[in-house]
Amino acid sequence: MNIVIAGDGEVGLHLAQLLADEHHNITFIDPNEENLNLIGNHTDIMPVVGSSISVDVLEEAGVKGADLLIAVLHDEAINLLTAILGKKIGAKRTIARISNVEFMSEKNRAIFEEKGVDILINPEQVVSNEVVQLLKQTAATEIFEFSGGKLQLFLIKLDKYALVVNKTLTQLATDYPNLDFRAVAIHRNGKTIIPTGNDSFQENDLAYVITKPGGVKLLLELGGKQNFDIKDIMLIGGGRIGRTTANKLQEKMNIKLFENDNKRAISLTNDLENTLIIKGDARDMDLLESEGIREMDAFIAVTNHTETNILTCLHAKSLGVKKTIALVENIEYIDIAQNIGIDTIINKKLTTASVINLHTMEAKVTTVKCLSGINADVIELVAMPKSAVTKRPLKKLSMPKGSIIGGIIRDDESHIAVGDFQLQAGDKAVVFALPEAIHKINKLFKH
Repeated sequence: MNIVIAGDGEVGLHLAQLLADEHHNITFIDPNEENLNLIGNHTDIMPVVGSSISVDVLEEAGVKGADLLIAVLHDEAINLLTAILGKKIGAKRTIARISNVEFMSEKNRAIFEEKGVDILINPEQVVSNEVVQLLKQTAATEIFEFSGGKLQLFLIKLDKYALVVNKTLTQLATDYPNLDFRAVAIHRNGKTIIPTGNDSFQENDLAYVITKPGGVKLLLELGGKQNFDIKDIMLIGGGRIGRTTANKLQEKMNIKLFENDNKRAISLTNDLENTLIIKGDARDMDLLESEGIREMDAFIAVTNHTETNILTCLHAKSLGVKKTIALVENIEYIDIAQNIGIDTIINKKLTTASVINLHTMEAKVTTVKCLSGINADVIELVAMPKSAVTKRPLKKLSMPKGSIIGGIIRDDESHIAVGDFQLQAGDKAVVFALPEAIHKINKLFKH
């Protein structure tokens, strides 16, 4: 696929490198030549210096023949205008990153689509949805649903209390022959393993598991985890993510939201009637103590400063808060943050990539989740008529190295992938895949 990306920072660069690794032809527009130097020796990305709202620059970038134009600059007005101009010049499809939640209404989306913006993406809204989901399944480090929850991806960090530690997958299958879940990946010491029967779980592993709803209880039991109720929340940062999250939770939970900016704090007080707004610096540990941090069930830090989010979450954890969630914008910090004790890391770049990746696949894809902490995706694909995956049982499929099918949804029924299962046209398969495998997976599932 020929893709043109307009960006001005890490989101665009991350997306360009991700899609280039998946064998797309990428042209990257950036007004700052220094940003383009960060592409380095990536020969599959063609850099273009200039403004994406310049017709000449768009034409130089080859927008006229592009299958997809993606605008992910910090200024949403530029993104919208880039998409509108690009569509007029000849881009087949356009995507614009926005921040204004009002633009996501059905009425506004219809207007933008009429002007040439096919898809609007609001990363802050998607991140907020992830936070809300994590507070429902409190035992999981990360959780994501497929087909309305018929299958779920769980990430569980294994400690010494996990019953699966030092046991192989074959042993577990013997001890529990009718498991309603399947381990699809193990992340250990910076490396990702697609497990086979002889692989065993170890303490401190990050285990990625596809499960049916009925398998969650046993999954958590074997993982040494237990769900707990969350009622009292301390939320740090009153930006778009904090505001949206509080708005979704305030009717059911007690929220104390800290915001250091006086003007924003006043605005939050007017908008969030059932949230207690505290004007103050969350780095002031005495302030957090006086506001009852020790009594909190969850601590969520979503300021614009990664270091603040990490440090305040670590402080909360040291005081006994059961669930900590940190917004970490520096991708290189994610692995460190996970290993020093923060329960869950969220990242807007990866969230944005997940949504956009959905529209770059050749096969029919219904969901893509770019995972935090490891360079991998979990994808829900539809098996098309006469596609290669429908021609033989799973155990005889030549799955690309670095990929594994975890579960299947057929006629609203979910199934865990086992060797004798054979996909049929119309089935949805949930696939874990490293970047180098995605191009080949596309081929397996398309016509």
